[in-house]
Amino acid sequence: MPRLYPIERYRNIGFIAHIDAGKTTVTERVLFYTGISHKIGEVHEGQAIMDWMEQERERGITITAAATTCFWVPTHLGLDEATRAQRKEEEFRINIIDTPGHIDFTVEVQRSLRVLDGAVVIFDGVAGVEPQSETVWHQADRFRVPRLCFINKLDRVGADFEKALESIKKRLTKNVVLLQIPYGREQNFKGVIDLLRMKLYTFEGDHGEKLVESEIPQDILEEAKKWREEAIEKIVSEDEELMEKYLEGQEIAIEDLKKVLRKATIEYKLVPVLLGSALKNKGIQLLLDAICDYLPSPVDLPPVEGVNPKTGEKEIRKPSDDEPFCALAFKIASDPYVGTLTYFRVYSGRLPKGSYVLNTNSGEKERIGRILRMHANHREEVDEVFAGDIAATVGLKSTLTGHTLCDENHPIRLEEIKFPEPVISVRIEPKTKADQEKLSLSLQRLAQEDPTFRTGFDLETGETIISGMGELHLEIIVDRLKREFGVEANVGKPQVAYKETILKEATAEGKYIRQTGGRGQYGHVWLRVKPLERGEGLKFVDEIKGGIIPKEFIPAVEKGVKEAANKGILAGYPVVDVEVTLYDGSFHEVDSSELAFKIAASAAFQEACKKAKPILLEPIMKVEVVAPEEFMGDVIGDLSSKRGKILETSERSNMKVIDALVPLAEMFGYATKLRSITQGRGSFTMEFDHYAPVPDNIAQEIIEGKRK
Repeated sequence: MPRLYPIERYRNIGFIAHIDAGKTTVTERVLFYTGISHKIGEVHEGQAIMDWMEQERERGITITAAATTCFWVPTHLGLDEATRAQRKEEEFRINIIDTPGHIDFTVEVQRSLRVLDGAVVIFDGVAGVEPQSETVWHQADRFRVPRLCFINKLDRVGADFEKALESIKKRLTKNVVLLQIPYGREQNFKGVIDLLRMKLYTFEGDHGEKLVESEIPQDILEEAKKWREEAIEKIVSEDEELMEKYLEGQEIAIEDLKKVLRKATIEYKLVPVLLGSALKNKGIQLLLDAICDYLPSPVDLPPVEGVNPKTGEKEIRKPSDDEPFCALAFKIASDPYVGTLTYFRVYSGRLPKGSYVLNTNSGEKERIGRILRMHANHREEVDEVFAGDIAATVGLKSTLTGHTLCDENHPIRLEEIKFPEPVISVRIEPKTKADQEKLSLSLQRLAQEDPTFRTGFDLETGETIISGMGELHLEIIVDRLKREFGVEANVGKPQVAYKETILKEATAEGKYIRQTGGRGQYGHVWLRVKPLERGEGLKFVDEIKGGIIPKEFIPAVEKGVKEAANKGILAGYPVVDVEVTLYDGSFHEVDSSELAFKIAASAAFQEACKKAKPILLEPIMKVEVVAPEEFMGDVIGDLSSKRGKILETSERSNMKVIDALVPLAEMFGYATKLRSITQGRGSFTMEFDHYAPVPDNIAQEIIEGKRK
């Protein structure tokens, strides 16, 4: 099967934004103008194509990252459809991932950013930069994803593109280049002026599908020239040759400007900004052009790096069909029709269906029976995929999110995706005996799909505990259990996922010696524990010299330490940010066993931690409250009573914005409280920020509550 599109004309992109910035609406318009859908689905009518889960349609939010493929011929080849249809050979293939904006589903954004080549960050023209747009922006920085900005909703009352642009410059990056200005404000928003071509574009027809180019009206020409000057200065400063021409007063060709801007965008030196209103069908075709013009194809980016699992040497894979096959599984989804779907991004080589690949994380071979190209939840079977493709396959046994699939003769392991730890948990129990078995199987499948969702078991009470990133996250999980898996369950009150750690260094000895009639048990270790920086987890160091404890017993010691750490010291919460060093001990030729060393290590760890000033840690949330000015005093007073620390207050149009750090334990039910304080006019968002020590008096209550 030959490759249909040259890899240079691939664009693997994602739409990322704060909740409610209009991300899904933009995606729906893109699908409509590229001919993938023949009618426009609206989020507020529960008809959006990309939001295909029932929960997404009811709540009007995106929960899972949906993938789809569409095709686009840039408009500069001809504004009308007929002319462009004749230029099919210049079509681009755009693979889009529509990610959620709600912070509880941060995992979906992270795993998508890992496999994208470029991103479009969408902002609300009224609100500008919001807290979660900052979060996703910084996540994109971490993965060095080139991006475009799209200021949406310019038809709304209070929309102000200059204010939104200012907030991007102030809070995200100064390196923005404005490529368009609006023609008409708020409800009179009619179209956009392209500052490079110096033309006015309006959008006509029932759905704005007809793009009309005209001259810029006189009343706005001077303003357009001023903005154009600023944009050109920014672009030419990235290229010496153009800079010289510009300083000599020469006119610079549009193609040269675009070329330099493309290079600067890919190197993440500049971020182009476009404008529009997705709901009113304005600006989307020009956004598609900009995606083709400025965002990278797989070949524009450095080759992907990985490690050879056999030799430990660094290896690279170039984005070419002739290289050995290598792909990253970035999402697992349960599909009611085909079972487990594994989404993967191909970095190099080609993969025909029916072939075998090696999973270098699990060491297992997997057979690729069917290859599917996804359009949200519709699918089309293909015989082969190539470098740069995003596709899905069915029925892989041992592949999880972040695993590498590759050619078994050329093994490579790509960097895994790291996910945040859950901060909130609830107890869950099946309503009937029949639900009991279904519950554990269903939870297992959901945990496979979502790496930020964990399930555990309380040994004392025999209850199942589920943990996640927030109340909404767990609410959706319970809802899915009921609808997709038919499991009815009772759910307890949300609880905070506390952690335990230590403040100083300590050592302790652990001995387990049992003499019975036959063979005895003998395990003896000395452990040293010392605190680590926040977020470093639990580290085990083996400092045994000269075989005082034989090599085969060391893994048992580590296992004993980990088991004891999971049970906690103070109140049964996991111990984190501790380095545990095994530095001495002894063994018995006959009686020593793995079990004895495991028990000895557990006892030594518990003992050492008790001496090392153990403390409780709690998750601290970054909270942003938006409320009218007259309620500001009450809101701040209420946050302070919740042990909150006010970071700053600012203004957003006619509302006040309060940023604070508040312990998660104090934030349950805050939505109702805020509504009553602000007569229903306040709103808030919160996301996990860091773990911090719990004050002594509160720690005491938690410990006693746990021990009752």
